[in-house]
Amino acid sequence: MKEIQTTAIVGMGALGLLYGNQIAAELGTSAVRFIADKDRIKKYREMNFTVNGERRSFPVEDCETAAPADFIIVAVKYNALPAALDTIKHCVGPDTTIVSVMNGISSEQIIGERYGHEKVLYTIAQGMDAMKFGAALTYTKFGELRIGVRTPDQADRLKAMTDFLDRAKIAYVAEDDILHRLWGKFMLNVGVNQTCMAYETTYSGTLTPGEAHDTMVGAMREVIALAKAEHVNLTEQDLEDYIRLLETLSPDGMPSMRQDGLSHRPSEVEMFAGTVGRMAKKHGLSTPVNDRLYERIKEMEAQYS
Repeated sequence: MKEIQTTAIVGMGALGLLYGNQIAAELGTSAVRFIADKDRIKKYREMNFTVNGERRSFPVEDCETAAPADFIIVAVKYNALPAALDTIKHCVGPDTTIVSVMNGISSEQIIGERYGHEKVLYTIAQGMDAMKFGAALTYTKFGELRIGVRTPDQADRLKAMTDFLDRAKIAYVAEDDILHRLWGKFMLNVGVNQTCMAYETTYSGTLTPGEAHDTMVGAMREVIALAKAEHVNLTEQDLEDYIRLLETLSPDGMPSMRQDGLSHRPSEVEMFAGTVGRMAKKHGLSTPVNDRLYERIKEMEAQYS
């Protein structure tokens, strides 16, 4: 694989801006561009983006005239993935590497079905406390990427990717068992994202003993049972490790799902409790905590004006 020089990002949410800002800071603005349709370009150009209070501007390119990129970051919400895959169609060349920093356990499969599984490196973004309201991104913890391959023939692609991350000074860990890590992050998101939204609280609210904390842990344990049914060895130790990771984040921070709730945007509940419920039925498993979270969050969304 050739050296990665150009990056295209679809999605100017918290993670899209987080990585776009870092790449631009280390490698220059010519190394990164956001890809969007004409309507979004107009919207973006009317916004004054800031990162931790400092004004930032980024190149935004029309998806219909975009050139192929060496590296694509998909940083959209679950509901926006189909449209995002259309948006990047001109950016995908024969040697393009694609990563998804989306939550959940299905985006890599969906992207691979569209553009080729060999192009997709499985990636988990974790440990950041990035929050974005309007055009303002704030964070105290940048976090890290966990990356890995599903087939040995992706080794050269992974090497090019890690070389790029080193140059961009983006922290990462190359995982031997990326599927285990993917399910671990899914377990955390199912617990903390949904609990923060349903209980209208912050990270500290989920860590304080009480109903919210018990709900978060209960939802995570249902994912452990589901993972075992899917032949992924997720354990109670993984749960404890992710709780410790949660304790390192800003206590007043909140995940993207809670931010969506505050902004009255559709949440990713279908990707979390919805996925858990559907997969559990296949294995004859009961998921009462996730079922309750699903109902509560759907009720909250139904009240949006």
